[in-house]
Amino acid sequence: MVTVAELPVPAPRVGMLGGGFMARTHSHAARLAGASLGAISTSSGSGSARAAAELGYVRPLAGDAFFADGLDIIHVCTPNGSHAALARRALESGAHVICEKPLATSAQAARDVRDLARSAGRMGTVPFVYRYHPLVREARARIARGEAGTILTIDGSYLQDWLLEADDHNWRVDSAAGGPSRAFADIGSHLVDLVEFVTGERIVALAAATRTVHPRRGGAPVTTEDTVALTVEMSGGGIGSLLVSQVAPGRKNGLVLEISGSRESLRFAQEQPEHLWLGRRVGSQLLMRDPDVLAPDAARLCAVPAGHPQGYQDAFNSFVADSYALFAGAEPDGVPTLDDGVRAAVVTEAVLRSAAERTWIEVDS
Repeated sequence: MVTVAELPVPAPRVGMLGGGFMARTHSHAARLAGASLGAISTSSGSGSARAAAELGYVRPLAGDAFFADGLDIIHVCTPNGSHAALARRALESGAHVICEKPLATSAQAARDVRDLARSAGRMGTVPFVYRYHPLVREARARIARGEAGTILTIDGSYLQDWLLEADDHNWRVDSAAGGPSRAFADIGSHLVDLVEFVTGERIVALAAATRTVHPRRGGAPVTTEDTVALTVEMSGGGIGSLLVSQVAPGRKNGLVLEISGSRESLRFAQEQPEHLWLGRRVGSQLLMRDPDVLAPDAARLCAVPAGHPQGYQDAFNSFVADSYALFAGAEPDGVPTLDDGVRAAVVTEAVLRSAAERTWIEVDS
């Protein structure tokens, strides 16, 4: 992991849009990466003042004043429906941007953000942070070296239970704030990003089914999905099944990916991120996170010695540090860029279309 402090550039002044959980996560990572926390803006003046005090920003700002503050990097951590417009404003102000996913609630809007960044000479990243678990990088390296052989099948799931009951409510449920997809855009996009990142292949076709378990929440009708099941075909010829749910009792953040090759299988479970299961016909192995035995790209992400657990915030810290280094001119491997944000939007639209038409969809590459 390259930090801004290790680069021959001034520490960036960063701004934050939003004041919730993700803003706290981003802010902690920004501080560790060596950034100066310049300005923060939330949906209200009092909220901005409170967030500035709690998170350590120099001052709260609103509207045009925020975008005119000369910030080097702007983090967008607001509800989904506002991401694209705020990312565009950030880029137009001359800042690089780190935009929470989804980058936009439509593929075309995501492309527009990416194209604006290119024309403005700016860059952006999207926090598909599960890429930053060292053993995810180890799985990717083993597949790239050919140790798994030809990829035959993929079995993946991302299961949560925080919207299990009909009286569980959140702004993400409202399509006006969260977009036309909820469960898939929110967590399924992480699963698909991991599938493509680890395998080095693309999903070329899919067939999906969605379900809305609770037709009403918070007294209002629900138009977004609670569960998604899909079958995928990969560019290398393999096939797979993916399951996404926000109504799976007992599952808090159950992201699991198992890839079976012709010589070796690999299984990573996000809730047990300190080991990677390597399955073989003879002599299966549980590989522990130890920088002394991991591939270089995996070892560089080991923030603490073996035996000292790493988790979600550590992965986020590495992502933000790599983003800042990218913006400063370095070339860290595996940074999820605006292109990856576009890809997630393209796959999400394919899932919704397949479910609506009850048919296979070729995924735009």
